[in-house]
Amino acid sequence: MDRPVVRPDQVTLGVLISQVSREEVDAAIEVCGVREQRSDGKLPAHVSTYLTLGLALFPDDDYTEVATRVTGSLDRFGCWDAAWSVPTSSAISQARKRLGRRVFAELFERTCGPVAGEAGPTAPAGALGTARGSFLRRWRLLAIDGFTVDVPDSTANAAEFGYAGSGGNRSAFPKARVVALAECGTHAFVAAEIGAYPEGEKTLAQRLYPRLRSDELLTADRGFYSWQAWDTAAATGAALLWRAPTQLDLPVVKILSDGTYLTVLIKPTVRGGRRERLLAAARAGADLTDINSVPDAFDDRGLPVVHLARVVEYDIPDRVGDGTGELIALITTIVDPADAHADELDDRFQGVSGRMRSGSAGSVGRCASCARSRRSGRGRVAGPGRRRR
Repeated sequence: MDRPVVRPDQVTLGVLISQVSREEVDAAIEVCGVREQRSDGKLPAHVSTYLTLGLALFPDDDYTEVATRVTGSLDRFGCWDAAWSVPTSSAISQARKRLGRRVFAELFERTCGPVAGEAGPTAPAGALGTARGSFLRRWRLLAIDGFTVDVPDSTANAAEFGYAGSGGNRSAFPKARVVALAECGTHAFVAAEIGAYPEGEKTLAQRLYPRLRSDELLTADRGFYSWQAWDTAAATGAALLWRAPTQLDLPVVKILSDGTYLTVLIKPTVRGGRRERLLAAARAGADLTDINSVPDAFDDRGLPVVHLARVVEYDIPDRVGDGTGELIALITTIVDPADAHADELDDRFQGVSGRMRSGSAGSVGRCASCARSRRSGRGRVAGPGRRRR
């Protein structure tokens, strides 16, 4: 018996509708108060929502082509009335205006999230497929990165998002800046912030850190580090594994059994004698989280001004092919080698390589920046403190 031919776009839309359910769409519509009030021939709000999502999946197709595809899929999933006709381009434009943009922010919050399964000590052993790259021991691996997206060249978008460059070097379209938390391995977005192009990635990232959880391990490139960023992210209880900026001072506090070493990250406003006392207390093994033992470790509001961290340093012998090596430093909140060995952290940071890049509206984000060039072969773990004292 001949089987019906299934087009690739039908598979794509089928996945969309199965993952973004009618129930979640209806809930977002209710929260935003944009449900149609009467049967007046206008497109139902849930249809308008799916049509808009379809336009993002197929950015190179015109409204009518996308509408034909989407309505066919909605019919198979019971979200389309056979009595309705495929909407025209004009009808879709009007429906999108009525729907507004708040629905999609609400819908994203309802449907985004990890897909690799529950985190925990046994998660790596039970993970399959792409989910194998989603865990390190008991932690779920996340990455943070940013990218830009071209938006239609309208007066409103220009005012909202701005352009890259100026004068003759100005970009052809306004650009929105996006910073996202993504699950490594599966590339599923867990959370995201969208801002104007002039807003820096660090500014948008600062809004995401409070959403971290204690069973997650966040990887980040060196461009995301600041004292405030580390302090905010660490306060959530999540584990952190970030590449350190070249200029960051990482004094050796204690050399550990696996060749890594402990250091202290001190708030930049803390200087002079107080800074030296904090370093001495850390080297003496004092508990920097106890305000009674080390009062210098806290400000007038009782907030910490220092964090103990662990440093993993390794060499890349010939990263750019000119015979010069590069020393990479990773900093982590996982201070006990028994919880994660240096090779595990090094390999995992390499494993979540790639960056979330700008692209079409249907582009898929990828995980955080690569710590080592694949063509250079395996990096060599360096001795402690070779770059910093």
